[in-house]
Amino acid sequence: MNQHRYFFISILFFLGMIWQTADAEDINTWPRKIEEDNFTVVIYQPQVEKLTANKLESRAAVSVTNEEYTSPVFGAMWFDCKIATDRDERLVRLIDLKVSAAKFPDIEEESVLKLSSFLEKVVPLWELELSLDQLLADLDMSEISAGLSESLNNAPPEVIFTTTPSVLILVDGDPIYEEIEKTDYEKVLNTPFFIVRHPKKGDYYMKGGDYWYSSDNPLEGWQQTTRVPGKVKKIAEEAMGEVVADETESEGGEVETFIPDVIVRTSPAELLQSNGEPDFSPIEGTSILYMTNTADDILMDIETQKYFILLSGRWYSSSSLTDGPWLFVEPGEVPAGFSDIPSESDMGSVRSSISGTQEAKEAVLENQIPQTAEVDRSEAQLTVSYDGKPKFEKIKETDMKYAVNTDKSVLLIDNRYYCCDDAIWFESDSPTGPWTVSIAIPETVQEIPPESPVYNVKYVYIYDHTPEIVYVGYTSGYVNSYVYGGCVYYGTGYYYNPWYGAYYYPRPVTYGYSVHYNPYSGWGFSFGVSYGWMAYGWRSPYHGYWGPAGYRHGYHYGYHHGYARGYRAGYHAGQRSSYPGRPAHYGSTRPVASNNVYKNRSQGVSRTGNTYYDPKTENRASAQDRSAKPAAQPANRANNVYSDRNGNVYQKDGNDWNRKDNSNRPSTGQQPSTRESRPSTGQQPSTRESRPSTGQQPSTRESRPSTGQQPSTRESRPSTGQQPSTRPAPGTSNLNKDYNSRNRGTQRSQQYNQSRQSNQYQRPSASPSQRPSASPSRSGSSRSAAPRRR
Repeated sequence: MNQHRYFFISILFFLGMIWQTADAEDINTWPRKIEEDNFTVVIYQPQVEKLTANKLESRAAVSVTNEEYTSPVFGAMWFDCKIATDRDERLVRLIDLKVSAAKFPDIEEESVLKLSSFLEKVVPLWELELSLDQLLADLDMSEISAGLSESLNNAPPEVIFTTTPSVLILVDGDPIYEEIEKTDYEKVLNTPFFIVRHPKKGDYYMKGGDYWYSSDNPLEGWQQTTRVPGKVKKIAEEAMGEVVADETESEGGEVETFIPDVIVRTSPAELLQSNGEPDFSPIEGTSILYMTNTADDILMDIETQKYFILLSGRWYSSSSLTDGPWLFVEPGEVPAGFSDIPSESDMGSVRSSISGTQEAKEAVLENQIPQTAEVDRSEAQLTVSYDGKPKFEKIKETDMKYAVNTDKSVLLIDNRYYCCDDAIWFESDSPTGPWTVSIAIPETVQEIPPESPVYNVKYVYIYDHTPEIVYVGYTSGYVNSYVYGGCVYYGTGYYYNPWYGAYYYPRPVTYGYSVHYNPYSGWGFSFGVSYGWMAYGWRSPYHGYWGPAGYRHGYHYGYHHGYARGYRAGYHAGQRSSYPGRPAHYGSTRPVASNNVYKNRSQGVSRTGNTYYDPKTENRASAQDRSAKPAAQPANRANNVYSDRNGNVYQKDGNDWNRKDNSNRPSTGQQPSTRESRPSTGQQPSTRESRPSTGQQPSTRESRPSTGQQPSTRESRPSTGQQPSTRPAPGTSNLNKDYNSRNRGTQRSQQYNQSRQSNQYQRPSASPSQRPSASPSRSGSSRSAAPRRR
């Protein structure tokens, strides 16, 4: 009976996954179809020309049919729009879309005017979406304003290598203690791990997973123990909640049991470990070896006999795994063979950190695509609390100051106070408020150097505003992901002094938690050998140690059947997690961690990504549910039609490009347009009626492609009187690039959708009743606080 029930549940789960995947793929399927006023318009996937901030400029091949044209008329349209991104769903909505120009080669001028006018009027009335992966694949490094980071601190942390199961416990400087109410014990305040002591007896206790450790020194000498005072166990239960066991079985069905060693450090460090003596295997097609019995990224270059390790996106090299010294390697100076590592290999995941690879380029581009939101100016509120009177310190090499004794990012600029909280800017005449939503950011914010703990706020932007709404967004620099040398790095590498007073305010860290990049989910953290090591219910240090996005668990080592399983299996490891169906942590019922910082807020954000939020009712609804616009439907045809920059339309047929021919269409009673009826060289690709009603030129702004030229009738267009060629016309080499990009984006989007249930990271969390109430800051602050009694 139980077997039948299990089988039935499994079938339902499988069907649910299929339906969900089908829905997701349906959203991302191009071309899309619009039916209006007896017209049917098929819009093929947009070909991106430029992305600046939240403004996208694109062109798209289109076909139109109506009562007059019963077979499709092919053309191209250019449009500008804003993007609203949803990193959780990896979707990009095209909003405020305006068709700036249109072109239909080889048909009557009157028909061109009619069709162009129709597109300008109707297309903006419909909802259109791209997948984030489709957008990324279509972008080029030269077509986006990449926010590069300079002067990052790339000095190596202490690197510890072990061949036995171990865990690295970080304490933020010398241990700071706080009394635990109604007990004789104190806790170590400046660490996210559970460490308590009996001050009179000098006994220390640490809980990690299912194990207890004891020592008479908080920094060394930790040994596993089963003799733990009942009061300490009760404290741990209240602080950490109930640990949910990892029910995932290994591939062999057996899981080795072991008790890991404990290593404690008070300064930046990183732990690498292998399951036994290092075991290396060659990477096919290269002179590179990789360590197979570890979950860390450890390579050896045979030619130089040097080891290379990847820490927070940075490469370091040494001649010795155990003795060092480790030296930073510039992204462009890694061994040439690194770029030959196959994406499908076990080490394919490191390609995102190898400058010049497609994976690294896409990681850089994704770092610059903003997460957007609409903020209700009347609803958004902010409260800033200080540990004592507000105290400000000067930001190096600027005239700005920042508050050091608060968990918020508060700046003093030209005698006015600004605070960036959950990627929304506020301002006030006083450091304590009242605060109002900003509609502009002082330009000097861009001068903040990475040495400052508030460096990340320079990556939060204000795009536009109305009397009711402010349109905002942030790029990944706000959540500690930076671009350096053609790669993405996690953290600035600088150590920021925390605040110690009556309260403890930690600052963002770069090392110590095995930070790794996943092409589908961004940065994730790993810790030790199992879940249950951090006391999230005690202090919830999401925003202090790891910035606004918080701690997002990626994988744990979990030694299985003689080797360490991590996030291996190549570049696409993110789309098939090592631990599908990963359980929630610590008895939490929270969903997987969000990639969207705006969802941290309980009020003020009226719309973000693909979600509307009503702060009065606390109800959320999808943008599709709330939108007054109808959604364009799948056209159920091949997505193989493209437009070149001149407005000519081609269809990919095997290895051939065939120009779509409108000249042989049935006559409507007028002579086909002569050369003068088409835009001459240098003019816009549409007649006056097809331009936006504002009267402005559709595409003469500097935000057009870097060539500075508008789509024009250059020599690559067949002149009037010539038969349309069925062979590739000059300039179609760019279409091959568009074709490859479109395929790559579709593949990535499908891979993500097929495994979205298993590739997102969980955020450990205690139940709401276990959350701290003594902190002066509200939930969702940019840095968490922990009260400290003297």
